[in-house]
Formats: sequence, structure tokens, C-alpha cells
Amino acid sequence: MKQEHMERILKIGVQLSAERDLNRLLDQLLTCAMELSHCDAGTLYLLDGDVLRFKIMRNHTMQVYSGGDGKEPDMVPVPLKRENMCAMALLEGRTISVDDVKKSQEYDFSGPIRYDALTGYHTQSMLAVPMRNREGEKLGVLQLINAMDEDGTVCPFPQDMALVLESLASQAAITIQNVRYIQDIKELFQSFVRVMSSAIDERSPYNGSHTRHMAAYGNRFLDYLNQQAEHAGEEAPFPPARREELLTSVWLHDIGKLVIPLEIMDKPARLLPEQHTAILHRMEIFRLKSEIDCLSGRLTEEERQALVSRTHEAEALIESVNAAGFLPDEKLEALNSLAAQIYADRNGRQEPWLTQEEHAMLSIRKGTLSQEERGIMESHVTATKKLLSQIRFSHDLSHVREWASGHHELLNGSGYPEHLCGEEIPAEIRILTILDIFDALTADDRPYKPGMPIERALSILDTMASKEGKLDPELVRLFTESRCWEEP
Repeated sequence: MKQEHMERILKIGVQLSAERDLNRLLDQLLTCAMELSHCDAGTLYLLDGDVLRFKIMRNHTMQVYSGGDGKEPDMVPVPLKRENMCAMALLEGRTISVDDVKKSQEYDFSGPIRYDALTGYHTQSMLAVPMRNREGEKLGVLQLINAMDEDGTVCPFPQDMALVLESLASQAAITIQNVRYIQDIKELFQSFVRVMSSAIDERSPYNGSHTRHMAAYGNRFLDYLNQQAEHAGEEAPFPPARREELLTSVWLHDIGKLVIPLEIMDKPARLLPEQHTAILHRMEIFRLKSEIDCLSGRLTEEERQALVSRTHEAEALIESVNAAGFLPDEKLEALNSLAAQIYADRNGRQEPWLTQEEHAMLSIRKGTLSQEERGIMESHVTATKKLLSQIRFSHDLSHVREWASGHHELLNGSGYPEHLCGEEIPAEIRILTILDIFDALTADDRPYKPGMPIERALSILDTMASKEGKLDPELVRLFTESRCWEEP
């Protein structure tokens, strides 16, 4: 092996070992192999079961460059049979060189011959180099076509080139295997993240699609932001690593809800079931007692009827208030009047028609949670931060805990739990907050309210941004323009 080849391979090895994207790695590998061998075309195959699949194709003369973007060339896979030169190289673990494919009787070159007939290309010399990892596992094949001399004339591949390319293929095989290991680990982690997210959503019959919706909207919104930057000639704001980090934060943002009691998280009405039952039972007792009092002469029939009517009115009021999204002033006044009514219990003690706790729960102005219950519910973000602190995230995911636990922070400082404001809140949290609020507004599976029409939800987002200073106005504008909640 020449000194220049050794130096070149060392440099290539450093470049390949630094690459973590499999498509770019394969593209670099084929490009380097073609440069070293000074050839006109090449193909890189990876083993998939019992076939070799085309991954990267390069042909300078025909100006064909496909596969570098991750989309496989539209070519029929090569069966792992001995009559195929590249398959034989992999099966026997040796480099095979053919000076002129049209004169060879040993292998089946019908594929290159058909390609030549269709395109006008002239395939002549060919070299196939197998790729195996350190355990000897078969990975794929480098197939190089039409070596050229210094004058640019097609010639056979030099004999010493086999050793050069075998050294390159050996380094590349190890790197490919390492990249695959990393991808497998990442996929395992992402699968775990999705399972944990599903476990959160599956705890409750309500809100079961919240995180999944946010991830879908977020994925399309980040696409839109990158496209807008590209059209403006700017660098994409969310390259793959940053994008993955933000979407992982979306998937994990509600993990703290695992520790929130279901009776609070799933509370469909202001009253707890036992409180609701107790009130109805109390009204029924009033009616039965009125009959006894009427029969014993302590009440007239007219007074009994009036009392029965009041109990039915009380029940109707409680039913109308209990699951309402918002409590208007007139209903609050009616509740106050109901709570002020007195009855005598069996021991003669004077008691209100509504207990203090029942009155307080029914008087909740918005939603179904009391102040104490809302505090417990809001603690899910603190729990999210605590739970995620137990995970040792990689450098590429180092912001996940911060972003996931910050999705209720608002620009004017009125959010929670840290009451951050302005520039203290990074763009990723601002985006996550918009996604969370939008899905909360439009979701039709919440226990305390119906889903809101899209345009009304967008109007609320705009108000929160432009008038209340809670959300980022520019991000809200871009979110609205993106229509990312719509299926493509």
C-alpha cells in the first residue's frame, strides 16, 4: 500500500468515525472509495435478509447521484446468489475484480448490460469489496465501476487497490455497526418515551390523545418553521438534533401526571360523586319528612307542596351548575340563597341545606377543580421535573427536563411553577406551550368542557399573545399560518 493511500485512509477513517448519520456515512464511504480508486461510478449495498439492497448510487458520466438523502434508489435488490459478483464477494468474504464484464463468463452481468442498453453507458471494469464487522457479520458491499487512468481512459482496477479499499471497508464496517448500535439505542429510548406517554394518557378515559396530538402538530409545525427559513435563505432553526430534543420534550411533558390522583385528574364535575349523592339523598329526606309532618299535622298540604317544589328547584340548580364550564353571577347568587336555607336535623340542630364544603365546591367559577385541587393538578410540572431528573439524558437531549417541565410558563410571568418571564423562556418552551394550550382548547375529550372550534381557539391564542402578553406573538402568527393541526 502506498504511503499516500495510507495517509488518505487514516484521514478518511477520522471523518467516518465522526459521522453519526447513517445516510451521510454511506454517502461519504462510497465517495471516498471512488476517489481512492479513481473510478467513474459506484454502488453501495447493505445486506437485508437474503438480498443486497441499493443504498447509494454514483455515476459521474451519467450524472446520477441517488440515495444520499435517505431515499433508496429505485432498483431491484440483488439476490444473495453466487452468480452475482457482489453477492459472491460478500458470501466468500473476498474482493473480486473483473477487467471487462462483457468478456466475463464467471458471473451474471445481465443487470449492468441492461443498464447500459437503457442509458447508453458502457460498463467495463468492476471491483466488489465486502464489508464485515469485527465479529465477521456480513453488512454489505462496495461495488466500484470503470477505473480510469491518468488520461481518463477506462482501465482495469490496479491490483494494489484491493488492499486499499479492503482497509477502507473494514473501518467503514465498524463505523456502520456503531452507528446502527446508536440508532438502536435511540429507538429503544424513543419507544420507552412513547410507552410512558401512552401510560399517562391511558390512565384516564379523558385526555387520551393529548400528547399524541401535540407531537403530530409539533412535528408539522417544526417542518413549517424550517421551510420558512429555507425560503428566506436562512439556516433551518430546527435541525434534526434540536428537533428530536423538542419532540422528546413534547412526549414527556405530562409524565408528572403519573402521580396525580385520578379523582382530580378525571374530575368531570365540581362535586365529588359522594358529595353529589349526599345532596340528592338530603333532598329526598326533606320530601319524605314533609309527608310525615303533613300527616301528623305539623305542615299543611300547601306548605308540603311548596317544600317539595323547593327541593326540586335545588336539585335542578345543582345539576345545572355541577358540570358547567363557567359559573355566572346569577347562578352563584342562587347557590348562596340555597346555602342560606336552614333545616332541622333529627336531633333538632339547625343545619344549612348545603354544607360549607359543598357550597365551596359548587361555587367554583371556572372548571371543576377547587383551589386546593388545582394546586395538586399544577404540581404535575414539578413532578415532571423531578421524574426526568432521574434519567441520564445524552448531550443531544440535555434540555428535555427543562423544556418539558416549563410548558406552563408564560411570557408575562403569570405561569408556573417558576413564574419565568420574557427572555427567561426559550423558544422551545414557547412552542410547547402554544401546542399544549391549542390542544387543550380544541380537545373534545375533556371532562369539564366541550371542544372549541379551531378559529375560536386561534382567536384566544392571539388574545393571549397580543393583548395579555402571555404567548410569543410571532410564534402564534406562524402557528396559525402553518395549519399544522390539519392532516397533510
